[in-house]
Amino acid sequence: MNHEVILTCAVTGAGDTVGRHPAIPVTPRQIADAAIEAARAGATVAHCHVRDPATGKASRDPALYRELVEHIRAAGVDIILNLTAGMGGDLQIGAGEQPLQFGPGTDLVGPLERLVHVEELRPEICTLDCGTLNFGDGDFIYVSTPAQLRAGAARIQQLGIKPELEVFDTGHLWFAKQLLTEGLLDAPPLFQLCLGIPWGAPADTTTMKAMVDSLPAGAQWAGFGIGRQQMPMVAQAVLLGGNVRVGLEDNLYLDKGVFASNGALVERARQLVELMGARVLTPAEGRRKLGLPARGGKE
Repeated sequence: MNHEVILTCAVTGAGDTVGRHPAIPVTPRQIADAAIEAARAGATVAHCHVRDPATGKASRDPALYRELVEHIRAAGVDIILNLTAGMGGDLQIGAGEQPLQFGPGTDLVGPLERLVHVEELRPEICTLDCGTLNFGDGDFIYVSTPAQLRAGAARIQQLGIKPELEVFDTGHLWFAKQLLTEGLLDAPPLFQLCLGIPWGAPADTTTMKAMVDSLPAGAQWAGFGIGRQQMPMVAQAVLLGGNVRVGLEDNLYLDKGVFASNGALVERARQLVELMGARVLTPAEGRRKLGLPARGGKE
């Protein structure tokens, strides 16, 4: 069991959730305010995507990330900043017998273009999605090939940013370990076990434990489940020695029929951790645990 837990809040994500919740953060200011809310509720880390303010759809516009980060950094709250680098991997295969007629949901760019905002803004952590995945029903695929991952990992390493290795299935974990073997990741690596996303690894005890048992020695890790499995996977991750993630990216409800806020989800997860006899680390403590520089660059 982990008695000193890093709690990440994933505040908005890239999913098509705007019409399914009355208060999904959309503008850079709203997303920044959600991260600040999570920090004040006790989160250690804020994991952030941006959205097009006009449509609410996912975006990778560096200007939106810049505005988001400036708001957070000007707020006077302490939070470890984790920016996604997963945008730019969406491929909508053409329907039926026309697979090469890619659909309007396609946004496919190279591995370095996915890191433009990371290179400019230098968050403490950025994500690296460690493999290709059938993403939900239909014809959507998230594309992250071995060659793309090697190039992205090498650039993140050059920038001195800690990658959070997002693994959605066991093959992703296998390849992430290969990156470590090849020297493209600095030890100790940080893994995020992403469970319950169709059609990746399911959110259940057996799957999480199997993935944890396959982690390299000394690895740092967290795990989460989506939807109604969010809080059960908080408890499961803590029991198996890991850290946790909650937030509106992964789950829209606090209770059945009750819409959540990021702050409420952080508070619920923190209470659960504490009832288990553990505690949530502050951002300063989280930096020490993850081997990140102290705020302001002072050790």
